[in-house]
Amino acid sequence: MLPQLRCPKKPGSALWSRADLRATIGVMRRTVVIVDDHEQFRRSARNLLELEGFDVVGEAANGASALVLVDRLEPDVALVDIGLPDMTGFEVSERIGGRTRVVLVSSRHRVDVGRRARSCGAAGFVTKDELAGERLCALLEGQT
Repeated sequence: MLPQLRCPKKPGSALWSRADLRATIGVMRRTVVIVDDHEQFRRSARNLLELEGFDVVGEAANGASALVLVDRLEPDVALVDIGLPDMTGFEVSERIGGRTRVVLVSSRHRVDVGRRARSCGAAGFVTKDELAGERLCALLEGQT
């Protein structure tokens, strides 16, 4: 039987307990590939997500590289910027499909892209300044 994948909780948060710690031992953390053409954002997102309990297994700077990386690594989640140099994040999301969930990210406001994000098969959309592990988990679990 495969281990259950779930979103990590941060120690010390109001929802964290010793039972949560025991339940988390032996449970695989969610794997993530970050796709963005700005290296600084990829580095910041990696640091933030790893601190919040995710395993960042790869990074890509464009859509073509992202498709190859996702196919090879099969991460649980691909965090994909909408504005990539070779294709849009919407196109990447449509082409990934399958086992990897896509969360689109951009500095644009949610109103500008929300409807399009849902129609391309993405699990959701988050602005770059709202990126956080809890927000990512909420999108993946359909809570927003």
